[in-house]
Amino acid sequence: MRRRILLLGLALTVIALLLPTPAGIAAPAIAWAPCQDDPGFDCGTVSVPIDWNRRNGPRIDLALARHRATDPAARVGSLLIHPGGPGGSGVDFVMARPNWLSDELHRRFDIVGFDPRGVARSHPIVCSGEALDRTPYLVPASAAQFEALRVAITDLRADCRARTGPLYDHVDTLNVVRDLDAIRAALGEEKLTFYGVSYGTLLGQQYAEMYPRRVRALALDSNVDHSLDMREFFDTEAVAAQDSFDEFANWCARSRNCALHEQGVRAVWTRLLAKADRGELRNPEFPDIPVTALSLISEAHLRFYGPQWEFLAQLLVDLDNGAALPPGVLAPYQNGEVAAFPFPALCQDFDLRARGYGEYAGHLRRSARLAPDMRYGPLAATMGPICLAQPTPIPNPQRPTRVRDSFPLLLGSTLHDPAAPYEWTVGLARQLGPYARVLTYEGWGHGTYGWSDCTTGAFDAYLISRTLPPRGKRCEAVSGLTARLPQPPPAHIRTPILPTWPAPRLVSG
Repeated sequence: MRRRILLLGLALTVIALLLPTPAGIAAPAIAWAPCQDDPGFDCGTVSVPIDWNRRNGPRIDLALARHRATDPAARVGSLLIHPGGPGGSGVDFVMARPNWLSDELHRRFDIVGFDPRGVARSHPIVCSGEALDRTPYLVPASAAQFEALRVAITDLRADCRARTGPLYDHVDTLNVVRDLDAIRAALGEEKLTFYGVSYGTLLGQQYAEMYPRRVRALALDSNVDHSLDMREFFDTEAVAAQDSFDEFANWCARSRNCALHEQGVRAVWTRLLAKADRGELRNPEFPDIPVTALSLISEAHLRFYGPQWEFLAQLLVDLDNGAALPPGVLAPYQNGEVAAFPFPALCQDFDLRARGYGEYAGHLRRSARLAPDMRYGPLAATMGPICLAQPTPIPNPQRPTRVRDSFPLLLGSTLHDPAAPYEWTVGLARQLGPYARVLTYEGWGHGTYGWSDCTTGAFDAYLISRTLPPRGKRCEAVSGLTARLPQPPPAHIRTPILPTWPAPRLVSG
């Protein structure tokens, strides 16, 4: 009898460890202290298991930063922020951009940013800088180049995995969802209030799937659609990249503020791409290193995020004339002995690997028809090769998003998003059905928060009082390029949804 009782107790303990922590059970409180970099913020950590299926196994500390509510009497709770990436640091975002969110959100919430597992201060994934530097061009043009890239990526993965340790295999978004819930509990919040942008929207979506009754308000901006297969991903990214190029060219044709107003965008763009293809395009500061076509396309794509049309037009003029470029633009990336490398998270969330060069080249040919100026969406063209060595099955493969018994999610999107196409938000809304409400900004760029009183007001009302905008709510585009919040733009606008590959031939600012 005594043995049975012991076995029963052990079984119940194991079951309890495997179950999610109930919302009402308190987690260990965070030991906040003034941040060393800025005492105006509080810093702390939350301990989580490397593998959530082995909760008694090795653990890591997740780094957090908090800006306390400016009006404690009106405080609603904690608002957690994820700036995207993968690889975006929520700690840096909160501390470097204290005025990006509205005064009202700062008045009503503790603003809390966190570094996801594998990022920045939360046990970052690191690789040999030399191995990164040896990586071939990421848009292979032949079967031989494709195979050489596969070999290099396989070697790089082995290096990164050895340097990073067991965490390397556990950085998919489903693990981060469990981390996010642990942070919520440690903050003492019964339910989660969250703003995620770009790749951070996937975290919000999958949190609502896993913990629907712990959702207070999830505001998701420039949404990722996790249901897309490889063909759909290539096609939608190519269409979005070309649409943003068209909007840039149309603006230049009608605006005398455009340095290419007289020449026209397409004539100069075509000439520059041809020079890049021949290996003749150079940044004068680094004359021995050609500017590749991928670097040029990626640079333009990045400038569509703002959008920074005036800057891009002048940059193309300077490149065409061989003039000096702004510091850091189209400059070689200098890797140290080791370098941070957040891409394993992406490879564990999306299976976009071509089975061979023929399949990959077919996607590129189709992209070229859809995007005659941009050739392809640079995110799609490079994502597949980056993940060639990822073993199958991947931990978090694509599938439709299914949410039940949750408070509705707010989904924001611009009509002309270069990286997270409007179509992705519309498709996600269809998957969520009554658990989604779409807010459309009829303008440009990546991210809608902060564009206008209309977009900011809708997000704030939802986060503060859980007031949903009317169905079909649309906000007019703001005229002019200086209407957005202070420059330089927030981190999620400066940093692509998938950060630019950190190899010398490819990095573009």
